[in-house]
Amino acid sequence: MTEPSRIYLSREDIAGLVERLASEIGGNYRDRSLTLIGVLRGGFVFLADLVRQLQAPVRRVDFVRVESYGAKMVSTGRPQIVQGISRESIAGQDVLIVEDIVDTGATTAAVLRYLRRHGPASLGLCTLLDKPSRRQVDVSVDYVGMTIPDHFVVGYGLDFDERYRDLPDIWVIDPERED
Repeated sequence: MTEPSRIYLSREDIAGLVERLASEIGGNYRDRSLTLIGVLRGGFVFLADLVRQLQAPVRRVDFVRVESYGAKMVSTGRPQIVQGISRESIAGQDVLIVEDIVDTGATTAAVLRYLRRHGPASLGLCTLLDKPSRRQVDVSVDYVGMTIPDHFVVGYGLDFDERYRDLPDIWVIDPERED
């Protein structure tokens, strides 16, 4: 069984990143009502912490669910929106996508395309972790908690085969340790 090998970001480090991001976002959306769209499943913990720290009016919180990994440490490269939202929920609204991690960019690009078709007034992107060294699809991230090297990370909502989401810290799984 593949196990996390070391802590990459402590819960205290994560809390600091979330606080900084909430402050940046709040400053930019202070006078606008914001709709937050979390990307499931990994982004739910980050979104919950972010919305509690945000000093901006939140109109709505909603979720889209995308599948692209399955039981592997590498994305299939073919993300599928498996749970969407109604057009009315974001049409004409200021929308911020909240991602746990932007890796290859394929999933994020699919979510951006999907949500743009719903006609938001504005569409931004916030991610806790950004891994540009693996980028295959060009996406612009408006708010980045931290840029990380090419590590496979779990915890704080991030998973490996649906395991480790419950870890309060972010851990690294070393690929050579995979069974």
